[in-house]
Amino acid sequence: MLSLFWLALSAFNTIGGIALYVVANTVLVHKAAQEGGPPAFLTPLLSAVAILLLAKAAFGFIAGWGLLQHEHWARVVVLVLAFVTLFTNIPFGTALGIYTMWVLLPAESEQEYDALVAARAA
Repeated sequence: MLSLFWLALSAFNTIGGIALYVVANTVLVHKAAQEGGPPAFLTPLLSAVAILLLAKAAFGFIAGWGLLQHEHWARVVVLVLAFVTLFTNIPFGTALGIYTMWVLLPAESEQEYDALVAARAA
């Protein structure tokens, strides 16, 4: 279930990243040509934020797929993303980050996940 939540959040991040990139490179460029338009630094700043958002979404898709396939590296990647998402996707990312840490951080969870990985490998 956790992997599906990460895939869903990554899909929303992808939509937001694409929308932000399109707005930054179409609407703001046309508005900047007009008198009293937005400052010139806004277009590259928003483009950079959009690219970072798309990169985070890509890592989220990879992590969600890894959890779904019971890959041994996926637990660590998802925990790293959970810490990043606590502060960057308020409120849904914060909730998912807390839930991810609650599910995957305890020692028993590590043993259970290692057992799933071993069962998949066998």
